[in-house]
Amino acid sequence: MVRRFLSRVTRKQLIIGGTIVGVFVVAGVIAGTVAYHKREALLAATMERIQSKLAHDYQIDLEVGSAYFSGLTTVTFESMALVPHGRQPLATIEELSVSIKLFPLLTGDVRFGRLRGHDAHVQLIKKDSVSNYDFLFRSADTLHTTPLTPEEPRTETTVNLAQAANRMLNNVLYKIPEDMDLRDFTLTYRDDSTEQQISVPQADIDNGNLTTSVYLNDNEAAWQIEGKLNPNRRQLYIKAHANGQRIALPLLERKLGLKLSFDTIETRLREVYWTHNELLHIKGEWTVKNLHINHWRIAQEEVTLPDAHIDAEVIVGGDHVELSNASTVTVENLVVHPYIRYNTQPHKTYALGLETPEMEAQDLFDAFPKGLFESLEGIRVSGRIQYKLDAFLDTTNPDSVRFDSHMEQHDFKVNAWGHAHIPEINTTFTYTPYEDEKPVRDIVVGPQNPQFVPLADISPYLKNAILTTEDPSFFSHNGFVEEAIRSSIAINFKEKAFKRGGSTISMQLVKNVFLNRNKTIVRKLEEILIVWLMESTHAVSKERMYEVYLNIIEWGRNVYGISEAARYYFGKHPAQLTLGESIYLASIVPRPKTGLYSFNYEGQLKPYIASYFSYIGNIMARRGLAPADSSGSYGFYAVSLREPLRPERPVIDTLQLEQPPTDFENELEHVRGLLDRIFNTSNSENP
Repeated sequence: MVRRFLSRVTRKQLIIGGTIVGVFVVAGVIAGTVAYHKREALLAATMERIQSKLAHDYQIDLEVGSAYFSGLTTVTFESMALVPHGRQPLATIEELSVSIKLFPLLTGDVRFGRLRGHDAHVQLIKKDSVSNYDFLFRSADTLHTTPLTPEEPRTETTVNLAQAANRMLNNVLYKIPEDMDLRDFTLTYRDDSTEQQISVPQADIDNGNLTTSVYLNDNEAAWQIEGKLNPNRRQLYIKAHANGQRIALPLLERKLGLKLSFDTIETRLREVYWTHNELLHIKGEWTVKNLHINHWRIAQEEVTLPDAHIDAEVIVGGDHVELSNASTVTVENLVVHPYIRYNTQPHKTYALGLETPEMEAQDLFDAFPKGLFESLEGIRVSGRIQYKLDAFLDTTNPDSVRFDSHMEQHDFKVNAWGHAHIPEINTTFTYTPYEDEKPVRDIVVGPQNPQFVPLADISPYLKNAILTTEDPSFFSHNGFVEEAIRSSIAINFKEKAFKRGGSTISMQLVKNVFLNRNKTIVRKLEEILIVWLMESTHAVSKERMYEVYLNIIEWGRNVYGISEAARYYFGKHPAQLTLGESIYLASIVPRPKTGLYSFNYEGQLKPYIASYFSYIGNIMARRGLAPADSSGSYGFYAVSLREPLRPERPVIDTLQLEQPPTDFENELEHVRGLLDRIFNTSNSENP
């Protein structure tokens, strides 16, 4: 082929071509020679620009004793220091030599070939609220900005997320040297109460093979880190272990009270590639073995996770970031496929998904880390299950939120209940309410207690009023009401705070009877699991659930159950409660300790609560649960508080007229609670 090409080329063409190539070669040699002789000046100019930018944008001085070329492409720096303005030095290094790869430089990529350094020290110091590293968490715009004039409105620029992610990844990968020789490196953190130091006597990268030892606080702990680094192919593998011992993080315990340790942890960047020149795919893996976590906000006991593996694919587009549903989380025999997507254009949206393949039901419970769900330990189940969750939120239209959760079950049954023996609720048992995380008293729930009232002996008005305000579909749902969950998500997003919950009576009952009073992060998930078990197995009838619920919930200070409530407020048996009294008792369930603020000194309800009576009464009348009332009062004016509970008659004088009532704030709080009920919120003091 080459001979054929040469046979067609004339002698004149060969001479011209050779001359052109020669010119380029000579020019390259001349340019290289000039650049070589002027490289020290170029280095000095580059250092000056870097120092000026750091000082201007980040208020930090880069001090360099000397900088010079110690090889064709190797630059050596001596006595370097990073010193934030007005703060203690952030970093110092006695000597650092860096070589740059030539060929990538031709395309604009700065890649390190070899790195050598010794006596490097980084110190993170925080005193009171001032630190020498806060500039790291602020942008240059925040650190140094020129105020805009009214004629110069700030404009938002659209960022291509895929390109930004690719640049960020390259900035990290291309700065990893093929060979590294680092000696005597220390990292120190110090604040008003804590000091921690990490020492690395030696860290080496030899042809991409990483080996190093890390020592914490004068050999308090020793970690071994090894791996294989191939930044050119965008692949990394790093493993940390402690030679058979646990790796602990004492700083977390001292600062946050979190005890965290593990035997080994591995991470792998497996593959990075583009599809259609638009989507950036990043695939990686993470594995942890024998993870131990202990914090009172997570669980009361130490949580142990023997083995967990995450295989993830992140897809970044121009306007979105996505955790692909091809990702897999594996714990024991449990396999879960998560899905998360965040879109920025044309407006912000969030999507969340979770799916499991069909599996043995016992695999779910065996995968729970020991100590995480105390009430579920020891449970044995059979059958097969499959779960799917699909949620979506459009920030410009929160009311359109989508939330679908479904558990498929095939021959599912519980063979042994474990710690939370749900069927015991069908018999007489003892319930212990708590106040400020302290037990109040024991209450026997059953006929042995004279205060216990069977469901049939409770006024229908009371039963229907509670259902109307707390859980209208209680007798037809399976423990959860997706519409209530969707509504709570929308309201909480719009309010930017937790204003509304989606708890059903089933969920409130489980919180009271089966869960401890420790407010941990996983308590809600444990509650959901127990409700699912109770409802899906029909271990307890709806009637029994409601009967127990009405006999244990709080209705005032040290007032528990409908029998105590009816006698406390009205001196009646629960069967004798009127429509008005029932609506009133339903109104105080979310905030039972504020109930007495609704009454005046004559024992009559204050006018502000009348609209609530009209609203709830009309709903009950439309559903055939109460007779229609053309006046709209629905027993409001007939409600009368027992005389011993009535507040004292106010003394009217000039001074008092100028000031609000002494219980003004409490009345406002109660009004707020009633409004919550009108709009079907569920911030109940009943846990």
